[in-house]
Amino acid sequence: MFTISICMIVKNEEKVLERCLDSLKGLAEEIIIVDTGSTDLTKQIAARYTNRIYDFEWVNDFSAARNFSFSKASMDYIYAADADEVLDEENRQRFLVLKQKLLPEIEIVQMKYSNQLSYNTTYNFDMEYRPKLYKRLRNFRWVEPIHESVVLAPIVFDSDIVIQHMPLSSHAARDFGSFQRVIEQYGVLSPKLYEMYAKELYIAGETNDFMEAYPYFKSFADKEECSDRERKIYECILTKCYRLKNDVTGMMKYCLRNIADGKASSEVCYELGEYFIGISDYQEATIWYYNAAYEAECELNIHYAGDYPLKQLAQCYHNLGNFQQEEAFMELYNTWSPE
Repeated sequence: MFTISICMIVKNEEKVLERCLDSLKGLAEEIIIVDTGSTDLTKQIAARYTNRIYDFEWVNDFSAARNFSFSKASMDYIYAADADEVLDEENRQRFLVLKQKLLPEIEIVQMKYSNQLSYNTTYNFDMEYRPKLYKRLRNFRWVEPIHESVVLAPIVFDSDIVIQHMPLSSHAARDFGSFQRVIEQYGVLSPKLYEMYAKELYIAGETNDFMEAYPYFKSFADKEECSDRERKIYECILTKCYRLKNDVTGMMKYCLRNIADGKASSEVCYELGEYFIGISDYQEATIWYYNAAYEAECELNIHYAGDYPLKQLAQCYHNLGNFQQEEAFMELYNTWSPE
């Protein structure tokens, strides 16, 4: 049986930390808590479970804090936990079985991360596999009897363990500030963060968040060359930004670019629907809401291809006095599911 270090980074988690650590009792040989500046009772609560508590000066870098926490681990495997996660009893038992039976060559264990759509900011599905358990020391192996080479890809196992993600509130405001700090420091986001910033805006952003993000995404529109994915993303963001600014010319510019590509984005079609419903042209609005729901492709937030336009279609038909169509679309709205 292998041994486990639980590694966590925390800050002001007094409302959820006990719940998390109670659910992890008996699963690991050591618990390492790295505190990045709590001003509440987080460290006192942590002290009930472990004496391995470390302070780490927050430098606006989650990876730096994670790396520090991993550096303190001494067991065979490291379990990366967050304070707002919970393992129920069924999945605690699955974890214990895994601990007994995991093959030594496995280097990463993925677990199902569930409850994604509650307080979600970047994901369009309720459950996904995430790497959660990592072999602390990796043994490099040579393979092939001739033309030998070292195996570089880790050996990954997809377990049946389900982790409940149960935050008490959204982290969107914190994340938007982090995106802006990275832009200010480095001038650019990685392709991964570029897309995650856009998704978070369309899932959890308020008007001021879009306005703050506008210059960065506009800079991509002004480039001579962009990838197709970058272009689709900035078209969605800028279409909404210009609608929020009441700048019809700017909005239409990026809407038309998006549609001319041959496959419109649901987010862009929805924004056109919002524009026309805003000027009480309900008949025209129905065309674009319908396209968002049935003809276009979602780029950033699956709701823009589902329940959002369906609800607006019902509202448009209500305003047009077509109550039969209103009822039909309300039924579709009430039964829609992202699954």
